[in-house]
Amino acid sequence: MCTSISFLTKNHYFGRNLDMEFSYGERVIITPRKYQLKFRMAKEIKEHFAIIGMGIVEDDYPLYYDATNEKGLSMAGLNFPVSTVYYEKVKDKNNIGAFELIPCILGQCASVNEARDLLMNTNIVDLDFNEKYKTTPLHWMISDKDYSITLECVQEGMQIYYNPVHILTNNPEFPMQIFNLNNYINLTREEPETRFAEGFDLNKYSKGMGALGLPGDLSSMSRFVRASFTRLNSICGDSESESISQFFHILDSVSQTQGCVRTENGFETTIYSSCCNTDKGIYYYTTYENSQISAVKLHNENLDKKDLITYNLNTEQQIKYHN
Repeated sequence: MCTSISFLTKNHYFGRNLDMEFSYGERVIITPRKYQLKFRMAKEIKEHFAIIGMGIVEDDYPLYYDATNEKGLSMAGLNFPVSTVYYEKVKDKNNIGAFELIPCILGQCASVNEARDLLMNTNIVDLDFNEKYKTTPLHWMISDKDYSITLECVQEGMQIYYNPVHILTNNPEFPMQIFNLNNYINLTREEPETRFAEGFDLNKYSKGMGALGLPGDLSSMSRFVRASFTRLNSICGDSESESISQFFHILDSVSQTQGCVRTENGFETTIYSSCCNTDKGIYYYTTYENSQISAVKLHNENLDKKDLITYNLNTEQQIKYHN
């Protein structure tokens, strides 16, 4: 279970919560321009846009969870287990495995419109990375500073939706998530008016009562509503400090506290939260046990290298003592 957000102040910011039962040893990964992007069924790309994001490296291949390229295009893959259908190989299409999709798109596209055009000739095939890492049912949010789209592979075929709220969680399918927002038409950040009955006064005994009915549970549909309401009503200054602080506060509104969601493998936890300034190529993150923000700068690296660059996460809590 995860939540992804696109957010605009003076700069554009993109990131997500990764909610899982355990860590796979995630790292910040930089894919330089001359690292060869090899695909199982498509032609390799020898030179491409540089990419920064979070994921794991297996067999010298970047398995990104979320990432941003040097042009400011961002993409995140989120769990989508109920509805996902990957497809058989199709002749005359660009056949790509789900694990290859983020490097494929971010390596070649500078905008959402370019990504949409590339996807028109892309077929996402049912393909495992290896015996250890089987294919994962995913859907994706792709964003630049102007637009967000949601990509879903379902029984009816690959679907691309304009995403007006710049939020993505998990199941159900995206059109149902958007339609469900109609059930919260009366939510407001303002002081509510009494509509219970004409001539019947009720006491506004607390601030925030305009948001009564905002779901507080941890299901993906409820997190979609809560994240959308929080993001769309967010007021933030333009400074970098204000922007990243606000971004992490929005993610905190839908984070998973260990112990609250039991699964067959343990308890879901927000393993990490990320926020990338896509204009500057600065990838910020926090982890469950370390709430201090850490950062990696894309443009401080030699982006014309041929080898992956990785940074282990700061996972131990950092505390600043005043005395």
